[in-house]
Amino acid sequence: MTQFKKFYDLSQPVYDHCPGWPTYEPTVVRYEATYEQDRFNAEQIRLNSHTGTHLDAPFHFFPDGKTIDQLDVSLFQGDAVIVDLRGIIQAKQGIDVSHLEPYADKIHEGSIVLFDTGWNEKRSFDKEYMNDWPYLTGEGAEWLKAKGIKGVGIDTLSMGGWYEGTGRPCHEALLSGGIWILEEISIPDELAKLGSCYLMAFPIKLKGFSGGPARAVAAV
Repeated sequence: MTQFKKFYDLSQPVYDHCPGWPTYEPTVVRYEATYEQDRFNAEQIRLNSHTGTHLDAPFHFFPDGKTIDQLDVSLFQGDAVIVDLRGIIQAKQGIDVSHLEPYADKIHEGSIVLFDTGWNEKRSFDKEYMNDWPYLTGEGAEWLKAKGIKGVGIDTLSMGGWYEGTGRPCHEALLSGGIWILEEISIPDELAKLGSCYLMAFPIKLKGFSGGPARAVAAV
């Protein structure tokens, strides 16, 4: 059994009215029981399944695609390559093949690829985070698909961009190949410098859902 020396939490916190996809209703959290009144605490949360750190399943873009509960749990873990784009990628810029080719020898069939753009540090309701994040292009997604990867993650609101024509291409390319998408992760600088890790990102088993919140954890 593999012995890991350190674990990193790559998940963004979910809380009342936290940042989320601009057109979705905001997340709402309330207490249904409090220790002061009931001698225990219990909370209720209303959120879109694509809020915070979460995985997209093929059903997100394909009505006949697998839902999050239909994906084999073995897919949600494995060796991951960190593509460090901090200080390289800019707002509204697409991640293309030129950004991926330097990692060609490290990305193999069954790999997981994690994009570190530095956008996790910008999490807020500012336009830069809510609209102008960098994204994976359709060409970049096809390159990864040809490599035979099983999953890809990014530290922005979405793998695709906000603006017209930038959102669908990468989703359609990846999800049509059964490649899951992990969005809104947060990669610590210490981990990014290592360049690789063992990733575990298990989504909640939500029956019939196109995606689900996940606790993403890296181990080295």
